[in-house]
Amino acid sequence: MNVYSPVVDRNPSRDDAEAALAVLRKWTEAADDSEITDLDPALLKLLGAGQDYPIFSRQYPKGFIVDEAYKTSLPDLQNGPASLIRGENVRIQHVGISNFRLPLSYRLKDGQSLSLETSVTGTVSLEADKKGINMSRIMRSFYTHAQKSFSFGVVEAALDDYKSDLESFDARIQMRFSFPMQVESLRSGLSGYQYYDLALELVEQNGVRQRIAHLDYVYSSTCPCSLELSEHARQFRGQLATPHSQRSVARVSVVLQDDGDDCLWFEDLVGLCRSAVPTETQVMVKREDEQAFAELNAANPIFVEDAARLFAEAMAGDARIGDFRVLCSHQESLHSHDAVALLTQGPTFAQTSLDPTLFPSLIHRG
Repeated sequence: MNVYSPVVDRNPSRDDAEAALAVLRKWTEAADDSEITDLDPALLKLLGAGQDYPIFSRQYPKGFIVDEAYKTSLPDLQNGPASLIRGENVRIQHVGISNFRLPLSYRLKDGQSLSLETSVTGTVSLEADKKGINMSRIMRSFYTHAQKSFSFGVVEAALDDYKSDLESFDARIQMRFSFPMQVESLRSGLSGYQYYDLALELVEQNGVRQRIAHLDYVYSSTCPCSLELSEHARQFRGQLATPHSQRSVARVSVVLQDDGDDCLWFEDLVGLCRSAVPTETQVMVKREDEQAFAELNAANPIFVEDAARLFAEAMAGDARIGDFRVLCSHQESLHSHDAVALLTQGPTFAQTSLDPTLFPSLIHRG
């Protein structure tokens, strides 16, 4: 007797798969979850057996409109109850966002304006019993004022919005940018743009507001000791010798006393540093400029202690400046280490502990 057997090694078709699914579904209707899992744990997920699980759309809903009712329904963990706080339930002095960038317009001393890419840091205090803040509100508050030409009055309005929107007591806004100034060469009559790293801060703490400016000023420092030793070798032994000098960076931070007609402009702060230590690094240099720079350094040899005190003298002599701090780093060409100095006047910048990266951060990017 001949027995017909279907071919079993062929690839199953879609119809075969649908038929098999129908059989499985019919069986799962009468089976409980343990029976289904015993057969194959993947069946629960495959068939949705034992649960009312929705089928999700994989297409982006371009036409979906968010109305007020929908926005109200969205979860907001950052404004949740104190019971959601993780860790110690204490006040956080600063919480916010750092380095959101946008172009801002700055007024210059000559009355013109200049648009510069600016990195903004905005923070507020977070009181105990509050879970967190909505970070996006900081950026939204700042953007409300971003089209106005910069002044500390504009930044104060943004700070007011921070405190109101986020229900905080203290707040801070810091803006960092690279400020260009055209600088003439020493003797050749050429000129080029020198870029100065500047940062502006508006800080409110315990109801007191301060306006602070930070400037990185890059200069050359010729070691007085090395200069004298070189001249000694020339005079007593007829030996040619050169003193060592190096690129150096001073970070000058000042509390601004006024933002009116007698304000301290960016150009003024650069000018104060240049008057204190005139050996600023050069932009455009021909041979006569290089020779002039060598003569300028020989006329102004300074140890790092001298530099800190010279900058301090310039800051202390300007009525537009209150408390200040001077950080200097002479990045030695003689030694494998740097020579550094820190000088402060007033309580604003007084500190016991130093950030371990403070002096290493005094690096000119070029």
